[in-house]
Amino acid sequence: MSERKVLNKYFPPDFDPSKIPRRKMPKDKQQVVRLMAPFSMRCNTCGEYIYKGKKFNARKETVQGEEYYGIKIFRFYIKCTQCSAEITFKTDPKNSDYTCEHGAQRNFEPWRANDDKKEEDKLARLEEEENDPMAALENKAVDSKREMDILDALQSIKSRNARLERAGKGDMDRILEHVSSRTEVGDSTVEVRLSEYEAQRKREEDEDEEEVRRVFGRAYLDGVPDIELDDGAASASSSSAGSEPNTPTDGQDGPVASGSGTGSGKANPDAPPSMAAAVAAAKAAAVKRKLDTVEPSAAMLLSDEQKSIVSKGFSAMPPPKKKKGNSALANKLGIKLKK
Repeated sequence: MSERKVLNKYFPPDFDPSKIPRRKMPKDKQQVVRLMAPFSMRCNTCGEYIYKGKKFNARKETVQGEEYYGIKIFRFYIKCTQCSAEITFKTDPKNSDYTCEHGAQRNFEPWRANDDKKEEDKLARLEEEENDPMAALENKAVDSKREMDILDALQSIKSRNARLERAGKGDMDRILEHVSSRTEVGDSTVEVRLSEYEAQRKREEDEDEEEVRRVFGRAYLDGVPDIELDDGAASASSSSAGSEPNTPTDGQDGPVASGSGTGSGKANPDAPPSMAAAVAAAKAAAVKRKLDTVEPSAAMLLSDEQKSIVSKGFSAMPPPKKKKGNSALANKLGIKLKK
């Protein structure tokens, strides 16, 4: 068996290539090649569709009498995959494509429809112009219009390039300086406006806090809100509640002065009408403990039985559980064990 993919062969010393006779190949000889379908087609015999890229073992031959500017044209023979009918197509170097010749019909391709309308032959056009002067005049008008469009587009491109070149030499720097100066001025103006807005916002927040403090007068101590009342309201509340006059209230160090009990104390004139409702709600919610009462503890919440259990403590260990021996298992199974 000969070697595959041989790079060089052995030539004996007595080898003479002139003794080998030359063989002449026939011009119409066909060669078997392996190729893929260059376009999708439909068989005219059975209607089977052959899609682009389908592989075939085709026969190739050179078309006699047909050339395109010295380029040879080749014809290929394939068979339908369904009915084995012969299908031929050949190369088209003019359009860099293939042409279906016999046995099948090429499927419609929309991008080829526009290409067929243009690229007409110049020789046929010249012959038509010689025979028909009106056609020659129409063709000249179309050509002049096309040239005018091309010149307009070229002039616009030239003017744009010249404008860019002038801007690159000196105008661009001036434009950038102008834009940067406008940007700086705009930035300073924006900063001033932002600072004024922040100051006004802070001033409004301070005014709101002062108004709330003046109206409600709340001060939170250890998470419990406490309502501060004036002297008149405090005396009125102490006389109506009947509590001890010398008992200090939360948040006050000295004794509270007792009023006459007739409600002669006047409320704060600056307070709104809703202040009375807030004072009444505060008096209803506030619960004060006397100084002589006993401090509550957790033991006060337990019953007598629970107190006895707590007093005994857990020092004594629980009695050990009796282990179930073999006797219990024997009793369940009905077996008597001998000791």
